[in-house]
Amino acid sequence: MSQPARVIVGISGASGAAIGLRVLERLAETGRIESHLVISPAAERTLAAEIGPAASARARELASCCHDHRDIGASIASGSFRTAGMIVAPCSIRSLCAIAYGQLDDLLARAADVQLKERRRLVLLVRESPLHLGHLRAMAQVTEYGAIVAPPVPAFYLQPRDIAAIVDQIALRAIGLLDLGPAGPAAAEWTGERG
Repeated sequence: MSQPARVIVGISGASGAAIGLRVLERLAETGRIESHLVISPAAERTLAAEIGPAASARARELASCCHDHRDIGASIASGSFRTAGMIVAPCSIRSLCAIAYGQLDDLLARAADVQLKERRRLVLLVRESPLHLGHLRAMAQVTEYGAIVAPPVPAFYLQPRDIAAIVDQIALRAIGLLDLGPAGPAAAEWTGERG
């Protein structure tokens, strides 16, 4: 029997914490993906404010393995720990800049840096608006390193019925960017204009 695909999920302190939680739910639903979770201290606060006081505990129970954000010696901090990639959802500007400029003093930034150095997929759902030039330069920097910057933009052409549908589509699109093949859940695809 083959080992399940491993995916690291980072949740940082930007607004949009429901997306990170939905990524974990979708990965858990497959039964074929081992998820490794890192939650920043600011994300703990955002999860509670945006979803509720039990959201952080829910994220931890969905993950196959949880890592303390301070533990830079965790398994996911090493390139020898093979993964299919990492999703940071949402990705705060602080986390983006830490990754872009090598400020690797916490596990979220260190694990992201490992994905880049090992040429693995790193998907950053950068959540900020409007953007100033420093933000754009940090996005360009991580893109040059090989990251995928994917702001959590709704696919209105799918005519989502509610916020939950928007969150689900963004989470599925982020997972799809890891190219997990049949192991991963898939977002709805555009099939062309009707009529």
